[in-house]
Amino acid sequence: MSTIPTKELETFDNPMPERDYTIRIDVPEFTCLCPKTGQPDFATFKIEYVADKQCVELKALKMYMWSFREEGAFHEKVTNDILSDLVAATQPRFMRLTGVFNVRGGIYTTVVAEHRHPDWTPAAPVTLP
Repeated sequence: MSTIPTKELETFDNPMPERDYTIRIDVPEFTCLCPKTGQPDFATFKIEYVADKQCVELKALKMYMWSFREEGAFHEKVTNDILSDLVAATQPRFMRLTGVFNVRGGIYTTVVAEHRHPDWTPAAPVTLP
């Protein structure tokens, strides 16, 4: 069992590729460094996606997220970089990544980035009585 951080994301075959369904993953222990001060930044990342053929493997995701621990990163850049890497690995129909960063200098930051495959159209929302 590897406990070394890595930028490599593993995937597995979507068990129900014929159906649109949402996968939600919370990553509450993300850390990186402030690129200006070198002090640690903490965040919770929320991943929501509709898989196509591949799903992200969770242990690999954990090791991937850990790989940012010693890197300086602006919140906006790291959120978009992570989304780009997840999209490259899984090629989802839709993916939304929300980075909720803890307070820094009295300011909270939330960054939301999305990817939508150009050929995918979401189903109409269902409203129940």
